[in-house]
Amino acid sequence: MSAYTLSDVARLCGVSRRRVQYWERTALLSATPESGDEPSFDFRDLVRARSIAGLLSRGVSLRRIRREADDLRERFPGLEPLPSLRTWREAPRLLVHHEGTWMEPDGQLVLDFVREGTEGAVETLSAPDPQSTLIAAREWFERGCELDVERSTWDEAADAYRRAIALDPRYADAHCNLGSLLFNSGRVDEARDHFEETLALDPRHVEGNLNLGTLCEESGADETALTHYRRALESDPLFPDVHVSMALIYEKLELPRTARSHWRRYLKLTPEGSWARIARSRLDGYEDER
Repeated sequence: MSAYTLSDVARLCGVSRRRVQYWERTALLSATPESGDEPSFDFRDLVRARSIAGLLSRGVSLRRIRREADDLRERFPGLEPLPSLRTWREAPRLLVHHEGTWMEPDGQLVLDFVREGTEGAVETLSAPDPQSTLIAAREWFERGCELDVERSTWDEAADAYRRAIALDPRYADAHCNLGSLLFNSGRVDEARDHFEETLALDPRHVEGNLNLGTLCEESGADETALTHYRRALESDPLFPDVHVSMALIYEKLELPRTARSHWRRYLKLTPEGSWARIARSRLDGYEDER
């Protein structure tokens, strides 16, 4: 069975590595540990990850996905729950496809004549098919993710994200990634517009809140920045970068005890790397001050 790295899964699903790490860490995916480097995922986990990404993009919360998947495992022990969940048209109403029938998550049969569209969605046969546009948007987004790792291809990556947004203006991740590219290119005002649009579409977007918080902090609006960091923390308390941002701003606000707690939480999540060394240095500094 094919093996996929964490980066492979993130790229193929059009999400950040951190999201895939969170899904794996919270048992939505089941990676195989690899010595030294990234975890390894099999094809079944890739299918699960694509199902999660598809449902999230259609407005289903991760908490609801997890709850429905857990319920389905208990109700249908032989069912692979995540790929079986679908949304009804554009609304975040979930259906389950099991043994050739469609049903509500509670087991009630759905009598409407439906067909399966792309991953994560079903539609009536008489309804227009919007999925080709969404598929094209996803492809442009994935293209942007491939290109934005190298500074030499940032312009091409930005163009790919803009094409994704043109096809799907509600593509929050595309707005966020484009904003990051613009920020790194020194186009701060344009970046802010895209981060704000990200949060207008998804107020709990982790990277959107972190990025806009950083812009607010750089402009001296520390309390507004802290509000965004707290929202990011509420959305994903296991996202290591959130704890770095929280620790740094609490240090700036002269709240060392709270800052210290976030450095410790960061180290529990990411015990190695450059920020881990900084976290240990900060914690040692606190000890020396006693």
